[in-house]
Amino acid sequence: MFKTALVYPLLALGLLSVITTAAHADSYVDKIKARDKLIVGVFSDKPPFGFVNEKGDYVGFDTDLGRRFAKDLLGDENKIEFVVVEPASRIPFLQSDKVDLILANMTVTPERAQVVDFTHPNLRVAVQALVPEKSDVKSLDDLAKKTTIVTTGTTADIWLTKNHPDWKLLKFEKNSESLQALANGRGDAYAQDNLVLFSWARQNPGYRVLAQKLGDEAPIAPAVKKGNVELRDWVNGELASLGKEKYLLKLYDQYVRDQLAAGTDPAAVIVEGGAWKP
Repeated sequence: MFKTALVYPLLALGLLSVITTAAHADSYVDKIKARDKLIVGVFSDKPPFGFVNEKGDYVGFDTDLGRRFAKDLLGDENKIEFVVVEPASRIPFLQSDKVDLILANMTVTPERAQVVDFTHPNLRVAVQALVPEKSDVKSLDDLAKKTTIVTTGTTADIWLTKNHPDWKLLKFEKNSESLQALANGRGDAYAQDNLVLFSWARQNPGYRVLAQKLGDEAPIAPAVKKGNVELRDWVNGELASLGKEKYLLKLYDQYVRDQLAAGTDPAAVIVEGGAWKP
């Protein structure tokens, strides 16, 4: 009886050890460490957040943030693989395990939150519309009888489809294709995240951004596969840590500040430390 009473706890402890070891082996962060590479979905045509420079390197606000994640997780910012995504492919790439993380300017919406897990935000954004300087369009109401260009799967696409189903939308898969279509006169306006529009208008004189916004200001956040709580929590902790050194402000100064009007408050664009305040 004494032996039985002693054996069962030992078996229980052994079983607990096996379970603990198995759980540890199944850790997603450990999986990334064993692979020795972080795989991140990014844009290649959306400056200043994700684009390819003249040397062929992936650069931008989101891209550099990914490198910092790799440095803090794996000890080397170069231990990262960038996978180019389009707006409509961001969620499928997560769901099919093609990427660990999406850092591609994805606005948090209730619909998206049902199929992916968002971390705390790192940016804030509103959707607006870009028109040629000489356009007779003065307000969003003027677009009701016009052709509005959108990129498939973006917040602008989703919002206009839901709220203005009678508007004529011309859709393209890539942000660069949408902007080229506007430049070629194939549409009257391009609806997209305002930071992208401000940047493009600054680099391409002859365009203006309508003052009205399509919907409310919203947070932008990294995203992980639905249920990947461990990686989500790691990113949340990382954003909080980076907030203490004002890391996002450094990226803002490097990539974003010159794209916006002088005097723009960085707090109107970045969410330092993941602390979202509407």
